[in-house]
Amino acid sequence: MADLRKWEPFRELASIQKDMDDFFRRVFGSLAPTSLFRREIKGEWFPTLDLYMKENKLVVHADIPGVDPKDVDISITGNMLTIRGERKADFEEKKEGYLYHETSFGGFERTVTLPEGVDTAKVHASYNKGVLEITMPAKAEALPRKVKVELEEGKKAA
Repeated sequence: MADLRKWEPFRELASIQKDMDDFFRRVFGSLAPTSLFRREIKGEWFPTLDLYMKENKLVVHADIPGVDPKDVDISITGNMLTIRGERKADFEEKKEGYLYHETSFGGFERTVTLPEGVDTAKVHASYNKGVLEITMPAKAEALPRKVKVELEEGKKAA
């Protein structure tokens, strides 16, 4: 006999939205719109990410306060970086003293496309004060470069 589960339509909407976000991210890369609906939906939440280049390295910061680093899984497949984990609830629903509870908890997963030219074989991850930092060296072709604009003076307009 199958287990009965309460239908939670908002959980299904969050799942559909995550799939759409991943689709737009794959198709449009960094031009993909950010999600408008990132609040917790009964056991699912999404940490914020920052990606930037610093000192010839790609740096990824993930805000995951309250998450035990042992509950975080980082994987790279091709040029896709995936961070999975879980923040466990530290309260009971009927605990006395609570008037309001907004802390998100439950499982999370974020996947981002890495830029061309980063060395995914040399990844380093550290955790400090609720921030997961992932770094990997960038090859010369991945680093930003300046292009000088030359002025063509002296040519007559036709």
